[in-house]
Amino acid sequence: MSRRARVTPAEAGLPDGGARRRTPGLRREEVAVLAGVGVSWYQWLEQGRDITVSPQVLDSVARVLRLSPAERRHLYVLAGLNPPAPEVDPRARDMCAGLQRLIDAWMPFPAHIIDAYWNTVMYNDSAAIVLGMRPEISQNCLIAFFTDPLYRSRAGGWDQLAPQVVAQFRAACSECPDDEGFRAVVEEAKEASAEFAALWERRDIMPGGQIRKELEHPLVGSLILESTQLRVPARPDLSIVMHTPLPEADTAAKLEWLVSPEGRRGAMFPVAG
Repeated sequence: MSRRARVTPAEAGLPDGGARRRTPGLRREEVAVLAGVGVSWYQWLEQGRDITVSPQVLDSVARVLRLSPAERRHLYVLAGLNPPAPEVDPRARDMCAGLQRLIDAWMPFPAHIIDAYWNTVMYNDSAAIVLGMRPEISQNCLIAFFTDPLYRSRAGGWDQLAPQVVAQFRAACSECPDDEGFRAVVEEAKEASAEFAALWERRDIMPGGQIRKELEHPLVGSLILESTQLRVPARPDLSIVMHTPLPEADTAAKLEWLVSPEGRRGAMFPVAG
């Protein structure tokens, strides 16, 4: 009822009804007609009665009431149906500048942002210095993990980490089983790496969360990091990957030095690994 009250007849393409209209919003019968459902059925829906509903009808009602993606999912839950996959709210599409500020504020620790297919959207300076992120390599994190010789030369325990990475990507794929974008990444990764192809056939699955990373940087030696993948509810197409230094190997102090002016000068002339 509250959502119906906020939609004006003009917004719905109806005449306003002049003095006969008691409320500024839509009447129940108007929503029913616009959504293509019976007036009594729609009234029962508002009253929360035990009626049979379909996703198609709920989508029609959501369209008429101009529900946001989050409100549409909530309507499904109220009706006792499995909600649709999260969508990006158009009002949240300008969040990228704020997300860049977030990962820049995470300095001197590495952080980057990926889309649903694990394509890199943005990264901070520490991710470039520590993880070797740079424009000339594949911008897909899965493919870069298997094909970038610089990252592989730094990744201690790469063989133990690789199965976890593949299992987490399969979990991401399972959320959208018919998505051609995921299939394209998998096919490209198979062509680029026989190791990936073998791990993919194991069909292991693991939710995105935290992974321990042991790196060997040519300037400072061992770095022990905990990589945490975070979702942004308003932008379900994006995930933030933040690396936190663990107490071992004096990692935090080393990261501080690497992003300092002295450390950056040293990175221009790295010692042989």
